[in-house]
Amino acid sequence: MSEPTKIQYAEWLTDADTRAVLAALGDGARIVGGAVRNALMGEAVADIDIATIATPQEAQALLEAKGIKVVPTGIDHGTITAVMPTRAYEITTLRIDVSTNGRHADVAFTGDWIEDAKRRDFTVNALYADADGTVHDPLGGLDDLKERRIRFIGDAPARIAEDYLRVLRFFRFHARYGKGEPDADGLKACADARESLRQLSAERVRDELLKILATDNAVVAFRQLAATGILSVVLPEASRLDRFDNLTDIEVNQLFISDPLLRLASMLELDKDGIAAFASRLRLSNKERARITAMLTDQTKIVAYLSIKEVRKALYRIGVECFKDRVMLGWASDRKGHNTFQWRAMLAMADSWQKPEFPLTGQMIKTAGVPEGPEIGRVAREVEDWWIDADFTDDDFSIIERLKAVVQATVY
Repeated sequence: MSEPTKIQYAEWLTDADTRAVLAALGDGARIVGGAVRNALMGEAVADIDIATIATPQEAQALLEAKGIKVVPTGIDHGTITAVMPTRAYEITTLRIDVSTNGRHADVAFTGDWIEDAKRRDFTVNALYADADGTVHDPLGGLDDLKERRIRFIGDAPARIAEDYLRVLRFFRFHARYGKGEPDADGLKACADARESLRQLSAERVRDELLKILATDNAVVAFRQLAATGILSVVLPEASRLDRFDNLTDIEVNQLFISDPLLRLASMLELDKDGIAAFASRLRLSNKERARITAMLTDQTKIVAYLSIKEVRKALYRIGVECFKDRVMLGWASDRKGHNTFQWRAMLAMADSWQKPEFPLTGQMIKTAGVPEGPEIGRVAREVEDWWIDADFTDDDFSIIERLKAVVQATVY
């Protein structure tokens, strides 16, 4: 018999808070899902979820008996949260799905670990670990993890019918953890269920799309979404996959960053009304909507051959965020490998730029003879335009002389 698989050298498994929570729950508790999967892959672990045979009320009593704060975050579905100094632990009673409608499930509690595993989405997420790191693999997740294969548990259409969001999760997990071509049965089941995605809330779809976009393999995932007809259901506005491909390649292979919202916007070619409708459909925040609107509708000239003076002028006019977004879209629209140095230089200038303060005040304008009222603003704008064109000169004498010239040319 082979030695059991164990999680090795995981700080989160041996830290005092994790040990305290597991000790309070006793032998009927195991770490489950993403923490186990990522630990075995040598990747960072963010959330630590725990499965237990104890009912929510029993688990709460066990934790509170050890002085651990408990929040009943989803107690009707078997979930409570243990709040510790370094992190929070989501603790869920073993469950089976009694009924589902593609958006949520009615559950019943069980003491059977295999039955709990069967209700999960992918085999690589149905891995459990004891407090000592010993891994339990009831459904073949370890082999799939070794092969970097994302496979639905049991019958793929049945798993998808329990929660249609699993269609998008399939592509996200393959982009994040998979290798090679997606599992054929899973891919077909996702394609067959594409129309069912219309039943999901906009928020759930948006969040999952942004998670896919955050991966290094987002381009491949979106090409697969397009090939299966799923993209036309969840993101029919995506008409510029070519620009998205180029932008993601720049981020992944040259800048080593990931900006999901910028990647999303790079697929779009919409006017202000179209952006408003798109943002409303996906329930984007006001800040996200404003950013996308600015980068797609701003008319400032942004090209690879801008002079340093023109770069500073653009930065002052539209701000660092919009300028960098426009540069990235311009770079992604340029020929691949063309003008790379120039585009990178503009991004670097934006990162080091500090906005100069316009030195003219309303009091100075009034002192120059401009009466109180809207004329003060008009004169200020006239002088500010000159000041910007003069590359933000700090010569006080020149600024005052320009103010005098503007005032003298105005009849009150």
